[in-house]
Amino acid sequence: MFSRFFALVPGWLRSALPAFSLLAALLAAPALAQTPGKTIVLINPNSNQNATQSMTELASQAAGEGVAVIGESNVDAPPLLTTPQDMINAASGVVEIGRAAASDPSVGAIIVAAFSDPGLAELRAAVDLPVFGIGEEVFHEAARDGRNFAIVTVTPDEGLIESFRQKAAALGYGAQYRGTRVTEGEPNELVQNPDRLDAALAEAVRVAVDQDGAEAVIMGGGPLSASALRLQPQFDEPLVVAVNAAARAAAAAILARD
Repeated sequence: MFSRFFALVPGWLRSALPAFSLLAALLAAPALAQTPGKTIVLINPNSNQNATQSMTELASQAAGEGVAVIGESNVDAPPLLTTPQDMINAASGVVEIGRAAASDPSVGAIIVAAFSDPGLAELRAAVDLPVFGIGEEVFHEAARDGRNFAIVTVTPDEGLIESFRQKAAALGYGAQYRGTRVTEGEPNELVQNPDRLDAALAEAVRVAVDQDGAEAVIMGGGPLSASALRLQPQFDEPLVVAVNAAARAAAAAILARD
């Protein structure tokens, strides 16, 4: 709720108040969120408040009992990041929000909740807390036990798709990666229409399974997470939700310190 108010604040003032934004969100949260080291801050690198809320709810469910999840939006970014340049531009806002989060003793882990993990390396270098990228974590989960996997996404940018291949190779999963399928339709319009989004994603998943031989399919983007859960009953192959994978990893890191 505070993020919606914060989006109305002038940019020059917003840039001076990331810590105040996080503090207000923490004070409004349940008591668990104020327990030292028990809060996960989920940073949405774009400015889509609805996506932030949806991802925060999903992460909270996936993290389970014992931790709280608070979502923060990168209010100066576009509502959807669709190109490599968008990711580069979003990184500074991610780091700024992450630094503010790390200064609060109630925060025990941070999630960067965009599939290309913008600002992940920079934030890890800037804070002492464990930081998880949903893109990195979902690759680990999809490739588990040697499964072949593919990615389905709404963003057709060739540079972005090439970055997925490079990430699979960098993480040691190049031989299991079966490519990326892109939905039909304009990305921004799709994410605003759940029915159209579900239909487009379902068709892309079928192609990834039937033609590419995927044994698991990554839903390539935080805003696609809710669709993945709605579509899973239609498929035997797991539709791997990036937000959930990162939330489980972050919760495990927090609980491992107990």
